[in-house]
Amino acid sequence: MIQREEIQEILNGYEKDDLAIATICSHSSLQIFHGARAEGFKTIGICIGQPPRFYDAFPLAKPDKFICVESYRALLDYAEELARENAIIIPHGSLVEYLGIERFESLAVPTFGNRRVLAWESDREMEREWLLRAGVNVPMRFEKAEEIDRPVIVKYHGAKGGRGFFIAKNKDELQSKMSTQQKYTIQEFILGTRYYIHFFYSPIKAEGYRLSKGSLEMLGIDRRVESNADEIFRIGSMNELAAAGIYPTFVVTGNLPLVLRESLLPRAFELGERVVETSLDLFGGMIGAFSLETIVTDDLEFKVFEISARIVAGTNLYISGSPYSDLIEPNLSNGRRIAQEIRMAKELDRLPEIVS
Repeated sequence: MIQREEIQEILNGYEKDDLAIATICSHSSLQIFHGARAEGFKTIGICIGQPPRFYDAFPLAKPDKFICVESYRALLDYAEELARENAIIIPHGSLVEYLGIERFESLAVPTFGNRRVLAWESDREMEREWLLRAGVNVPMRFEKAEEIDRPVIVKYHGAKGGRGFFIAKNKDELQSKMSTQQKYTIQEFILGTRYYIHFFYSPIKAEGYRLSKGSLEMLGIDRRVESNADEIFRIGSMNELAAAGIYPTFVVTGNLPLVLRESLLPRAFELGERVVETSLDLFGGMIGAFSLETIVTDDLEFKVFEISARIVAGTNLYISGSPYSDLIEPNLSNGRRIAQEIRMAKELDRLPEIVS
């Protein structure tokens, strides 16, 4: 991993009045670029080959400049060019998946947030340790197939958008579906409603829902549309589908907006607070956008099954604001909130606190 001192040396050479916000042209890039422009930043899109044409259809979110690379893994070779542009990179799920954790950690370009968090997010053992230390409820985990006494979901490590996940009703079904070529986690399958809660933690903002350092905001909630899990039972029961060799898959294809019943908001904030405070102790803090992926049971109990320690694609629902972010500032998107944090840190001369 590149050392924080090296990044700060690069950042010290930047023209602070000419900062650029850069990210890979995928995932949540439209709102990141749109929010950056709204806050007065120039924008840089990183793409493979020719600039994607779909940006022409969205002029308010089209990057001011494109840097075209041969492959995302070759991005390290463009670090000096990005630094000359005074670029701050915004990590998202596609960037992490395409570049890989090790390459991302060695990228010699200032990056929004604490890049140490991605190792904790992408390794399910470390992520579980984080959640347990935070004292939040998590699904039961099984180490071996022989231990299974209830339905489970198997998840492979990394930001894969649900690809390859599957449900097994018992240990025999698990063993028939399992691939041992990748690292995986076997979790208890929880019945309930899925809520993906979009938080933003600022170590430098003094107003709002205060933590031991900085403040916590909730900017929205979504639920993922997963193919084919959300439609498969239209054509038959689980037994009928299994007999035909058809099983649910969980590849994310889109997102739906949700609001939480208001009486549950204090518990949602408590979850966010616990996870952030624990991150400060474990690795110096999770900065900026993150999402807690939860299930709420019919007993109104939250189960936290995953952390996404960066902007998530579900925030794309709220480029013009959400029922929650509008109560902070009208039309506030997650992408714009990131740009605001960078602008605030620049004005307060505190960029080293939110960039690594």
